[in-house]
Amino acid sequence: MAKKFNIRNSTAEFLIFQLEGKENGIQVLYKDETIWATQKAIAELFDIGVPAISKHLKNIFEDGELNENSVISKMETTASDGKMYNTRFYNLDAIISVLRPLQYRQLIII
Repeated sequence: MAKKFNIRNSTAEFLIFQLEGKENGIQVLYKDETIWATQKAIAELFDIGVPAISKHLKNIFEDGELNENSVISKMETTASDGKMYNTRFYNLDAIISVLRPLQYRQLIII
């Protein structure tokens, strides 16, 4: 009798961005034809604190620029202690929207 093989196709891939001068890379997820990142990863990418990212995202949602349900995906992640956690990942639209006020702020500082 012939053996049956199940072929599984991963629906998500992890990408790591390596920043110059940084030892550890920034891990993001590629799923459903877009990039997904946690607030911590976004903060590391733009070299600012997580509270600033949280504030910008809150303003973006309150202003109606983006719909929270469209740009957030809650996914289970495994921590280094082996526990599973529900983690919010933000898609590329949210990441770009967070970048806009940061770029504006940098222009003012210059």
